[in-house]
Amino acid sequence: MTADPRVELYEALAATAELPVDRTPSRVLGEAEAIASDLRDIDDPTVAADRAQTIVDLLAEIDETGNSEADAHVDRARELAIQLSDQ
Repeated sequence: MTADPRVELYEALAATAELPVDRTPSRVLGEAEAIASDLRDIDDPTVAADRAQTIVDLLAEIDETGNSEADAHVDRARELAIQLSDQ
């Protein structure tokens, strides 16, 4: 993983796409990954924090993915998104 939390957030979410996860979490993860992809290139801190909060809200819909490795990536993504939303 990288030292940039925006890139690390994207990478954590992208990693879940490679794993077998349940259908509903998969949809939510796809949305969160798309937002995280855009977030990597946002320079405005207010907009970046808003996008990160959207990811926090999406990930709050996921209790588990049906895959323990994906769950670990989601937990890390959740931590990073919370960190970025507080900036």
